[in-house]
Amino acid sequence: MNDIMQNYTRAMKLYGYNDITIKTYQQHFQRFLKFFENTNPKEIPLDDIRQYILHLVEQRKWSETAQNQSISAIKFYFNHILNNPIDDFYLPRPRRAKTIPKILNEKEVSKILKSIDDLRNKCMIYLIYSAGLSLSELTYLRVKNIDSKNMKIFISSAKGDKDRFVILSEKILKLLREYFKMYKPQEWLFESKPGMQYPKRTLQKSFQVAVKKSGVTKPATLSILKNSFAVHLIEKGVDVRYIQQMLGHKHSKTTMKYLRVSKRDLSAIRSPLDSLDV
Repeated sequence: MNDIMQNYTRAMKLYGYNDITIKTYQQHFQRFLKFFENTNPKEIPLDDIRQYILHLVEQRKWSETAQNQSISAIKFYFNHILNNPIDDFYLPRPRRAKTIPKILNEKEVSKILKSIDDLRNKCMIYLIYSAGLSLSELTYLRVKNIDSKNMKIFISSAKGDKDRFVILSEKILKLLREYFKMYKPQEWLFESKPGMQYPKRTLQKSFQVAVKKSGVTKPATLSILKNSFAVHLIEKGVDVRYIQQMLGHKHSKTTMKYLRVSKRDLSAIRSPLDSLDV
């Protein structure tokens, strides 16, 4: 199994996948290998692979996103390493349910952000809302990704797409300067120990503590906070194309769920955080 995973990781790097995607695929492919631990992957029948995905759906109750990630991880191995592509007919993608994104209004976001006391947690959670970052994008930020001169944050191929820039809030920059003096991060912008990324689960728990303390009773997660960033920009008249660019969406219809908006020049965009009383 170790040799298989080493070859798998090496192939992903050769194909230019970013660190976030490699880690996600590794986790899903390792689960797949463990499920068939007594069978050589080359000899696993297609029907058994289909049954594995069905197991994830029916027994594990995985979301459409997790199912898609697992299918992509499996297909990468068969398509690019074994050179034995699996047709979509045999391993179809789940249909995504069309749902309206849950959001918090500006007053609710402000209450939650005001309830965060720890400086590092404050920087991380403020960043998610101020720039529309996912939790993975946040934890993979490096010190060099913060461009204070041009007030931008560089996101390096966060979803396997093109690199992109997002806006750097003025309030965030002030917080980050305080944070830098106190924590002195080395490799990653946010670290639990020198050179070690800050755990996602720890931040999620800290956010829930802040939500409870704030008195906000609506569903509130870090993903909902990110959704709120997009909707609040739309409400301020920012063109959906710029929001698409900042969120790193491949297709405009993914961003259109946040509603249609009017045009505005990119240089005029300010982070919604900068208009909050926090």
